[in-house]
Amino acid sequence: MTSSIKFIATDMDGTLLNDEKALPADFYHVFNELDAKNVLFAAASGRQYQSLVNTFEPIKDKMLFIAENGTLVMYQGKELYSSTIPTPEIHTIINSIKAIDNTFIVLCGKNSAYTETTDEHAIEEIKKYYHNLEFVTDLLAVDDEFIKIAVLNFNGTEQQVYPIIAPLYAQTHQVVISAKIWLDVMHKTASKGAAIKELQRIFDFKFEESMSFGDFLNDIEMLKETYFSYAMDNAHPEIKQLARFHAPSNNDQGVMTIIKQQVLK
Repeated sequence: MTSSIKFIATDMDGTLLNDEKALPADFYHVFNELDAKNVLFAAASGRQYQSLVNTFEPIKDKMLFIAENGTLVMYQGKELYSSTIPTPEIHTIINSIKAIDNTFIVLCGKNSAYTETTDEHAIEEIKKYYHNLEFVTDLLAVDDEFIKIAVLNFNGTEQQVYPIIAPLYAQTHQVVISAKIWLDVMHKTASKGAAIKELQRIFDFKFEESMSFGDFLNDIEMLKETYFSYAMDNAHPEIKQLARFHAPSNNDQGVMTIIKQQVLK
């Protein structure tokens, strides 16, 4: 069915990784088979670039990284594409988020991620996704090129953060719920889908030659930019409705199952 596939993008958390945050047991074997067929493989995640590189250390120069929800695309250590937010806008958004109770901010720059929090529970959660992390006393004093503001709220960002931030910034920026307890604010045109559109141009593959896997609302644009779009069995209802095809859950190694059945058979 899909022997024409030239590009595969997969989300990480809730999609490629199981709930223990581990790669599938046969991941590297499957990757090597894809590589032998010249199929481009991309990790497309809300995670920081450095976090993704650490996860895929043995093959980091053979794959693409669509990091920070598509705001930074890296290949073989070089930036292919990025989408930055002007510093004055960053400051305005940070001040709005600071007014929300029980909310923690991660300011994402090209060089590092930054946070003011000293809350141990929050730091433990943040460190899962941001391996280059600097603790600062004032986010407004940080000097970097900014690609994203990530917001953490353990009570749920869909209920606690989105209703406050979306009315203020959804018209001018991309405001996306990226997980139950995470929300991202990015450049208006930034998304995993926008990144894939750019990669289609750079690497010369078509919509019909693209496959993607996702589970949450930050995967919408990516699924729309790839013909073979798969929702995981554990996906958000909206993602299941949107995707053309369905894959077994992240804990059942759904991404590997579909690739083996549809691309490598």
